[in-house]
Parts: sequence; C-alpha cells; structure tokens
Amino acid sequence: MDGVRRGGRPGGGTRERPRFPASVHGQGREPDPRFRLANERTFLAWIRTSLALLASGVALEALALPLQPQLRLAASLVLVLLGLAAPVEAWRGWARDERAVRRGEPLPAPGLLTPLTAGTCLAGVLVLLGLLLR
Repeated sequence: MDGVRRGGRPGGGTRERPRFPASVHGQGREPDPRFRLANERTFLAWIRTSLALLASGVALEALALPLQPQLRLAASLVLVLLGLAAPVEAWRGWARDERAVRRGEPLPAPGLLTPLTAGTCLAGVLVLLGLLLR
C-alpha cells in the first residue's frame, strides 16, 4: 500500500466513515473492544434463541406429534411468536447496551425476559396438556 491506511488519508490523518446506526455510534466515546464484543455475543445469543424457538414451533406442528391438535397448534403459535419477538429484542437490547457502554452508564435490564419466560412456560404447559388430553 502507498502509506494510506484504511479509512485514513495520506499524511497520517484519519477520517472515520459514519457507522450504522448513528443513534448508537454517535454517542459517548468508543468503549473497550471487549465490551463491544461481549455485547455482540449477547446479540447473537438472542438470535440463536430466536432460531430455536422458531424451529421448535414449526417442528411441533409439522411433525404432527400425538398431542391434542388445538393445544399443539396453540403451543406452536406461542413458540413462533416468541421466535419473532426475540430478534427485535436482540436489536433493541444491543443498541440500548451499546449506548450505555459508550456513555459509561450501568447496563439496563433486558426487556423481553419476563414475556419470554412466561411464553416458554405457557408453551410447555400447552404441550403437557396436549399429551394428557389426547
């Protein structure tokens, strides 16, 4: 290379490109990379959770397990709806936590923990009832 660094100009000055989303990266100061990477891992864990919930809901209905049909469908719908809500929370939580880290503030509590817990328990109860009432 001819002395030009990525994102920089000849002569050593740097010019950062705007980062997405500006509502997050435009605040505070750049945090320690370990905190940013930890936040990214949490985001990816929410995405994996979403995929597992979606797959469980689809499999429960597609495999036509020997459960009471209406309860099986209800449990499937609960799991799919939770699977659709999890990536939304992943994005909101990532942005909320990233802003807090950049500002040096305490991390806020996750917003979807109670509905996710309640919904997962509800799906489990529906499957259990579907087994007992078949």
